[in-house]
Amino acid sequence: MSNIVSPDMPVLVVDDDAGALKSTERLLVSAGITNVHPCQDPRMVPELLQTKDFSLVLLDLCMPRLSGEDLLPSIVTAHPEVPIIIVTGYNEVETVVRCMKAGAYDYLVKPVDRGRLISVLRRAIELRYLRREVEILRDHNDSNSLKSPEAFSHIVTGNAAMHAIFRYCESVSKSLWPVLVTGETGVGKELIARAIHTLSGRTGAFVAVNAAGLDDAVFSDTLFGHVRGAYTGAEEFRKGLIEQAGAGTLFLDEIGDLPHTSQVKLLRVIQEHEFYPLGSDVAKKTDARLVFATNTDLDALQASGHFRRDLYQRLKTHHVHVPPLRKRPDDIPLLVNHFLERAATALHKKKPSPPKELYTLLATYMFPGNVRELESMVSDAVANHESHMLSMAAFEARIARDRPADGASMGNGNGNGPYACLESLPTLAQSNELLIAEAMRRAEGNQTLAARLLGISRPALNRRINEPKR
Repeated sequence: MSNIVSPDMPVLVVDDDAGALKSTERLLVSAGITNVHPCQDPRMVPELLQTKDFSLVLLDLCMPRLSGEDLLPSIVTAHPEVPIIIVTGYNEVETVVRCMKAGAYDYLVKPVDRGRLISVLRRAIELRYLRREVEILRDHNDSNSLKSPEAFSHIVTGNAAMHAIFRYCESVSKSLWPVLVTGETGVGKELIARAIHTLSGRTGAFVAVNAAGLDDAVFSDTLFGHVRGAYTGAEEFRKGLIEQAGAGTLFLDEIGDLPHTSQVKLLRVIQEHEFYPLGSDVAKKTDARLVFATNTDLDALQASGHFRRDLYQRLKTHHVHVPPLRKRPDDIPLLVNHFLERAATALHKKKPSPPKELYTLLATYMFPGNVRELESMVSDAVANHESHMLSMAAFEARIARDRPADGASMGNGNGNGPYACLESLPTLAQSNELLIAEAMRRAEGNQTLAARLLGISRPALNRRINEPKR
């Protein structure tokens, strides 16, 4: 079953019988499809389709002023992206064949079975949205500019890969399918989720919840809420976060940590857009947009049996991967300046000037904590600085403390060390020359920084550079 409940584009129901129109509208609303536009005069359909976007057309065949069969080809020609479902009291094979050849999506005979109608409608709506997203993604690929740059104003970056991500977020922001945001700790996954929520234009709230460490009972209570008496101590009804999000966005972080039982419940929410509060056997509908995030490898979790394959396939309909800070070193100066300003304001200090060597030093660091770690570094440095020029001491101490100990990353002795690919080992003299050359490259010719990278003093490095080659 599709995960669509009530599409943002209305369903156009065309029938000259006022009673049948009302009956169909009630049926759709009861199934959660509340965005319905009834039309009793088929002659108005071309104008309606010209002025407004519809998710599909539910078209009666036998109407006195203009029959559905005559109207069908003109709709298909002018609006091929809009699925058309024929509804009629006549079950003639020839008519069915003609309508299907003319471009109808499906053909239903009155009285229509409720389950059959809703199933066909949802599949048609899903097709309509897929077609719309193909068009949006095509426009996204053809454009290098952002339509709503203000939605990303809280993300400091000048990196081309990040701007490509922003354009993708714009293109999928109004989709009804889930979005999966992946990336290492501290890269700003929640900031991306908030931008998607802003771009979506949804009227509800942005509600964030971290799934790390939640067992199934706490997860269910947190997300779905409970009724009075659901368990000992549940003395009052409590809304879950998904209900609090309403027509907004629910952001679920650390999705890879969910237990299997919680994954099953979440899959139902994604597929059916409904959930059961604890202690209740009556399902509640939700129209909340779902955005998920994780810093774990879901492919590996799926392969090991710790994450459901069907849930994973649903989650990654739209996938945003945020690159780590070490992959976008051009953002470091921008971020440092931003965090310096923020820290100085918070600490009621004058903003210090960073030395040029700072950016070179930071570019040599791997940043396991990414942007969040850089902000922490800058805040600590501003808190301790006393002169006009920002001291590098706090950064150097932090980097020295967090770098791997000597030999920590030199392999495990099983043939997979850093030299495993070499047929013959370099001599010690050759190794020294290669290491010094690489350190100088990373330090952009700065001997002080290169010496720190190598763990030796600057005079020692200078001697090694100037000693005659063997």
